[in-house]
Amino acid sequence: MTTQQKIASAFAFLAVLLVGVPLLISATGRSDLYYTLTSVALLSIISAGVWLTFYIGRINIGQGAFALMGGYVSAILVTQYGVSFWLTLPIAGLLCAAASVLIGLPILRLRGVYFAMVTLTLSEVARLTALAVPITNGAKGIVNIPLPSRLTIFGITLIPDFATLANPRLAFYVTSVLLMALCYLALYRLVNSRIGRICQSLQQNEELASSIGVNISYIRILAFAISSFLGGIGGAMFAAITQSMYPSSFGVADSINFMLNCFLGGLGYVLGPMLGTFVLYFGWDLLFQTGVFQLLIYSSILIILMLVLPNGLLSIRLPRQKQS
Repeated sequence: MTTQQKIASAFAFLAVLLVGVPLLISATGRSDLYYTLTSVALLSIISAGVWLTFYIGRINIGQGAFALMGGYVSAILVTQYGVSFWLTLPIAGLLCAAASVLIGLPILRLRGVYFAMVTLTLSEVARLTALAVPITNGAKGIVNIPLPSRLTIFGITLIPDFATLANPRLAFYVTSVLLMALCYLALYRLVNSRIGRICQSLQQNEELASSIGVNISYIRILAFAISSFLGGIGGAMFAAITQSMYPSSFGVADSINFMLNCFLGGLGYVLGPMLGTFVLYFGWDLLFQTGVFQLLIYSSILIILMLVLPNGLLSIRLPRQKQS
């Protein structure tokens, strides 16, 4: 597929999400689907960060910690200091990135398995911190978070006040889809840049990359910071949508799911986390009818898929028709 074809496909897919899906939901009257699809979009953004750490050969099982941190940063700034939600988005992402640098400096020097074990504790540490720190209001959490206010630049309204909209769910859906599109566009550009090729070399052979002068520590820290930045933005958006934030909003189970999204979609594909999130989210809901067997069937299907398709769902290639 040529570059022009890829761009055309991306715009067509975005048009379907921004125009086709709302028209379909409007025709069916299922406005509740806006929240579901918004959640999928945000979870795929957070999972994209985990995918990036996989791309440098590291297993990140602590993304839930940064999503929780981002959500609390946004919630605190909005409710206690009156900061515009739109300004808290980059602030939450940058603070999470800064925290990941401080955390990553010592642990990214460890070998892959030890790094994964350390990140596994991050989500629980973040939860316990949210319970203990007074500014987060402990187990009661932060509630009644106001909807995003109007965003204006030079007197021009770019985004209206969500509280004045007849359907804030549609506004959240459009915002989340646009954020998801920007996230994967940036990730695709990064992967296909010089830094992206260096990241891939780390995944294959760190010693060889180091021998040719690659600053391994710098690349690891950069990838982990970008990963945490995406987690912080996703968590901040969740806080705005649910209008609440609790220590249990993101936990260890969520961090594992973010990792599974990447495995299922395909670690070798930029869009892997997006597809994996969609399949896992709706797959879990579809299995709800099985009752007590839901978790058993769910885990069994995941294991089978990973054995049959070790490179993820995107590795499936449809047979090409023979030209006559």
